[in-house]
Amino acid sequence: MNLAESVAARLRTSDFDRWMGDAARVGYCSNPVKLAGSAVTLDADSGVVLREFDSGSAVDGVAYVRCGNRRAQRCASCSHEYKGDTWHMIMAGAGGGMKGVPDTVREHPTVFLTLTAPSFGAVHSEAGSRAVGVCEHGRPRGCRCGHSENEAHLGDPVCPECYDYERHIVWQFCAPELWRRFTIQLRRRLARELGLTQRAAAEIVRVQFAKVAEFQKRGAVHFHAIIRLDGVDERTEFVSPPPDVTEEHLVAAIREAARSVAYEAPALPGGGARPILQWGKQIDIRPIVRRDGLEGALSDRAVAAYIAKYATKATDDLDGAENGRKHIRMLRATAEAVADVAEPDSAYVQLRKWSSMLGFRGHFSSKSRRYSITLGELRGARRRWRLDRVIQHAREDGHDTDDVLVIGQWSFAGMGWRSEADKLLAMEAARAAREWRAAKSRENGQGGRTDHEEQRRDH
Repeated sequence: MNLAESVAARLRTSDFDRWMGDAARVGYCSNPVKLAGSAVTLDADSGVVLREFDSGSAVDGVAYVRCGNRRAQRCASCSHEYKGDTWHMIMAGAGGGMKGVPDTVREHPTVFLTLTAPSFGAVHSEAGSRAVGVCEHGRPRGCRCGHSENEAHLGDPVCPECYDYERHIVWQFCAPELWRRFTIQLRRRLARELGLTQRAAAEIVRVQFAKVAEFQKRGAVHFHAIIRLDGVDERTEFVSPPPDVTEEHLVAAIREAARSVAYEAPALPGGGARPILQWGKQIDIRPIVRRDGLEGALSDRAVAAYIAKYATKATDDLDGAENGRKHIRMLRATAEAVADVAEPDSAYVQLRKWSSMLGFRGHFSSKSRRYSITLGELRGARRRWRLDRVIQHAREDGHDTDDVLVIGQWSFAGMGWRSEADKLLAMEAARAAREWRAAKSRENGQGGRTDHEEQRRDH
C-alpha cells in the first residue's frame, strides 16, 4: 500500500475523529513521544475521582506527548510553539504590559545589539571586498563577484586553502565564554560611564538581557540581544533606573565592552600559542523606539518578532546545507579532527559531540534572570490552564473543588506516529492550523500583528 492509499485508509476508519482529537491535543506534532500507562485525576480534598485515562483506550493504544523540538525542519508544530513562547518572553521584557512585566519597562534604556564573529578568511558575499591581489594559491584575496542574496555559495571561502578552519571552530566552541565575559565587562564599563565604582553602580542599576544565536552563511554564529537597564529595589522587580542613567550611557558601555573583551582559549592539540578570541569588527547597536509607524525605526514589537524568528531558524540552514556545501562539511570534519587528536583532559574532546553544530555548544536562546518570564513558566501556565479546565468541568458536574491531584504511571513506548500516513496527516493539519490563525489575524484587521501576538491577545 502506497502513502496515498494509507492516508485514504486512515480517513475511512470509523475512529478517525477520535484519532484527530488525539493529534490535536499534541498540536499535530510531527514526531510525538509515545507513552503507555494511566492517569487518575482526583479532588485533592475529598479524593473523589474526577477523571481517569488509560492509554489502552486510545485509538493507537498509546498516549502522545509533544516532542518539543524547536527546529522547524524536525517539527514545524513544536518549533512554532517554541517561537511563540520566545516571542512572549522577549516581548514581555522589551515592551512590558504582559506576563507579569509592567509596561513601565518601555521607558527603561534599551538597545538591540548584534555581535558577530571575526574573519577567518575571505568569503563570497553580496557586498564583495576591496581587497586587491592574489593569495599564495593564486586566488583573489577578496570576493569581487557581487553575488545575489540567493546564490548557493554565499559564505563559502574564496580560497579554501587559506581559510582558517581550526580557528573558526575554536572561536565557535568558545563563543559562549566570550559572551559571558562580555556581560561582565559591560557592567564594568557601565560603572565607568556613570562615574561610579562597580559596587556603587550595582546598587542603583542592573543590566538585563535576552539573547539568541544565529548561524551566518559562512557557518559562524553571531548573537542578537536586547539589553535593558533596570533600577535596583530588592522589594520588587522591573523598577526604573535613576533618571540620570540614560540610553547614551548604555550604548557607550556596550561599544567599549564589545571592543575590549578578549578570551585566551586553550591551546590547540599539537601545541602553539593559545588563540586570543574577540568579537568581529561588525558591531551593531540600535536603540529601540517605543512606538510604531516611524520610518526606519526599530520598535520593541519588531525586535521581539525578529529574535523569536532566529531562535528557531538558528540551525535550519545547516540541515539543508549538509550535502550541498563543502564548506559546512569541512567545518564539521575539522571539529571532529580536532577532537580526535586532543588529549583526554582537553576541553576540545567535546568537539565531536558538537560537530553537528559546527563546534557551537551554547544555548541558542538565553536571558538574564530578571529580564522577563521564563520559557518554563510559560509552559507551566499552559499546564495550569489545562488543570483549571478540569476543575471547571468538575464543578459543572456538581463537584465543589478548588484543587486537583493527578496521579500517573507512564513508561516510554517509542517515538513518532504509527505510520507515515499518520505523520503526513498531522503535519498537514498543523500547517492548516497555522494558516487559519494567520488568516484570522488578517480578517480581524491586525495587519502587522504576528500570529504570536494574536495568541497573546486571545489568552
